[in-house]
Amino acid sequence: MSTMSYAAADSATMLRRSLRHMIRYPSMTLQLAFMPIVLLLIFVYVFGGTLGSGLGHVPGGGGRAAYISYVVPGLIVLSIACVVQATAISVAMDMTTGIIARFRTMAISRSSVLTGHVLGSLIQSVLGMAVVTGVAIAVGFRPTATPLEWLAAAGLLVLVALAFTWLTVALGLAAKSVETASNSPMFLLLLPFLGSGFVPTGSMPAGLRWFAQYQPFTPVTETLRGLLLGTGIGAQAWLATAWCVALAVAGYLWAKHLYRHRPVN
Repeated sequence: MSTMSYAAADSATMLRRSLRHMIRYPSMTLQLAFMPIVLLLIFVYVFGGTLGSGLGHVPGGGGRAAYISYVVPGLIVLSIACVVQATAISVAMDMTTGIIARFRTMAISRSSVLTGHVLGSLIQSVLGMAVVTGVAIAVGFRPTATPLEWLAAAGLLVLVALAFTWLTVALGLAAKSVETASNSPMFLLLLPFLGSGFVPTGSMPAGLRWFAQYQPFTPVTETLRGLLLGTGIGAQAWLATAWCVALAVAGYLWAKHLYRHRPVN
């Protein structure tokens, strides 16, 4: 077998390890989707009527129905941020419990350990997004996307999940403890609220508006909203792709460096 074949086989083994953890604790995947679902129900049924009154440009007119259409893409993206926070914790646990030291003494590809975490997190992200989307449809979300647009939306979300996963893997490796790792990715949960996920950026004060327009969650959310609902996308798709590629590459290189050089307990 070639070196690449060995690496692929080892990565598959580490993926099975991550999947076994998911199967052993199925409630974890549901808990990761719990926060976006709760926010969906609160924003739709508590704030939706008021916030939707200013969204007449959304297909379906103003009111609660308009706000459901507006807020769901942002909550789908938020569900990714919830999942990858758990990834940082999982990586930090491996680094602090001695298992990584054990892996380093074994004849396995070093990259396979991180690859297993990333692939496992991607699967959790897909499951979480599916749950959130299903609940959104149940409460009235009605996307108008064609099959090709659904495929493009799925590709975008996988790219976003991959980028944020590599970033949080690096954060988990950099953390000195599991507690630190649980707090390091918290900014990923905050950024969707400071973008166009819940309200249009045009309604924000000037300084905050500039930040909201150019931070990574806004172009991702606007692109997803355009694909699912047929609203204008413009250059947002290119910005979203650029942000995802940049974050994925930076996270991968940072994680690779930390994994090779950081001592483990």
